[in-house]
Amino acid sequence: MTDKLAYLVSALMLVTPWPLLATGLILGFGANRHPRFYRKLVSGSALFALLAAIGSAFAYAAGWRHPATYFSLELPHGLGVFEINTDVDPLTITMLLLVAFVGVIVTRFATTYMDGDPREGDFHRWLALTLGSFFTLIVVGNLWAFLVSWVATSLFLHELLAFYKERPLAVLAARKKYLLHRLADVSLLSAIVLIVRDLHTSDFSGIGPSLLAYHGSLPGGLFVAGGLIVFAAILKSAQFPFHGWLIQVMEAPTPVSALLHAGIIYTGAFLVLRVSPLLSFENGARDALVFVGLLSIGLTSLMMITETNIKESLAYSTCAQMGFMLMECGLGLYTVAVMHILSHSVYKAHAFLSSGSVVDHFRAPSLPKASILPSLLRALFGLGVGTGMTFAIGSAFGVAFGQEPALIVLGIILSVAISRLMLPALDMQHAGTARLFLETGVMSAGVCTAYFGLHRLFDAFLGSLLPTVPFPQTLFQVFLLAAVALTFFALLLIQQLLPRILERPLWRAVYVHLSNGLYIDILIERLVGPGGPSPKKPLQETPLSKTRHSEVLS
Repeated sequence: MTDKLAYLVSALMLVTPWPLLATGLILGFGANRHPRFYRKLVSGSALFALLAAIGSAFAYAAGWRHPATYFSLELPHGLGVFEINTDVDPLTITMLLLVAFVGVIVTRFATTYMDGDPREGDFHRWLALTLGSFFTLIVVGNLWAFLVSWVATSLFLHELLAFYKERPLAVLAARKKYLLHRLADVSLLSAIVLIVRDLHTSDFSGIGPSLLAYHGSLPGGLFVAGGLIVFAAILKSAQFPFHGWLIQVMEAPTPVSALLHAGIIYTGAFLVLRVSPLLSFENGARDALVFVGLLSIGLTSLMMITETNIKESLAYSTCAQMGFMLMECGLGLYTVAVMHILSHSVYKAHAFLSSGSVVDHFRAPSLPKASILPSLLRALFGLGVGTGMTFAIGSAFGVAFGQEPALIVLGIILSVAISRLMLPALDMQHAGTARLFLETGVMSAGVCTAYFGLHRLFDAFLGSLLPTVPFPQTLFQVFLLAAVALTFFALLLIQQLLPRILERPLWRAVYVHLSNGLYIDILIERLVGPGGPSPKKPLQETPLSKTRHSEVLS
């Protein structure tokens, strides 16, 4: 009995996607005939997945965590073995719980959102298949099985994104995503071939031990494989300049947006985390992650400022946050990236499913701005307080800022975020401004404490699997770290000084170009094919005071 319990986690992880896949593949062909019954099946299957994920977590905590292989097939030409097995480790358990939780929320929301739609059954069918294949992607430990699940998840998601085929923008966005994801498929396939042939392992768990034989000097094939994996992750994560499709898929039903932005969009980052032992050896791959992530953070954050549509603004936010996660991976802060994924997923699911009510916030009266201090001085003062608070609390939690430059940069980024929490108290004209600032400072200190507390907790849980890898300190890497810090500081100043910046003709022109995405997406539209409408009409002039936050697509 004890021997059987040792494989309980593996068994629960294996069966997690089964009801969803069976519901979609076997029962899905007649879904439109009995849509109400079918949506109950899908909701029940998602609930089963959540219960199985919770059971896996408890079994893992109890020590019943032996991995198991359930099917094995030898592949020709030195391509290793295709296996159906499970990768039992803290990362897969964490991601399984997260996606199962989001899956239950999205399927329940979809039952009312799609009620009465003529093709309601088809929608729930594709939703079940997408969730089932994504669960499979998370739990499998074999590289080839991961590739199959990677492709299947993308293909099933395509049906959801193009669900309303009478909407030209939805079809155009789905076609863009389809093209870019096929490039990601080819890139990942090529990387797996190189990894299997050079390391002679077909499992993620075998990559790290196999690399020890090279003593830090990797063959050229593995360097190419690392670059291909980074390219695949960038495409999957909708990073600049491949971000346009993610902004335009807002034409899809809201449950699809929530599932995409709170779950499936993390596929690229999850791949990077799974192959982190390989990427940690390659400075070029890590530099690429930091550079592309930083570029996406800067540009998509500026584009988000110009956006007048709530859901598209959330999409730009996702692009920037995904860039942040990839940048964290490039800096070697893998546990921080996992913590970021979890917090962002829960927030983004709530944001999309409640996007229709966000407009009420902008209907409320706002307090008048104060003019006691110039905007720049207020920003610098808030940043100074936030920096002192961040590094003091981080040091109290034992974060060794002095030993790792990447942690110093992370502290600066957190300081900017903390200062943004306190700046509204300085901006408002209020009789008790000092007291308000004090209360906001206490709240900010609580947020900072919670962040570093979670940081230590994730280090304890995931540190043995995803240890922090020091970022190289060559001249180029130091330049990258400085660029990261300066970019976040610049974004803070731009947000504070935006009304004054827009008074100048040059910056008004820049504002217009940013609001049109710098026209980069037009090139991809031409690759996809003619006949697609432009997602936006060029703006003549969009001063901040006239931005229409009430344009919400629900």
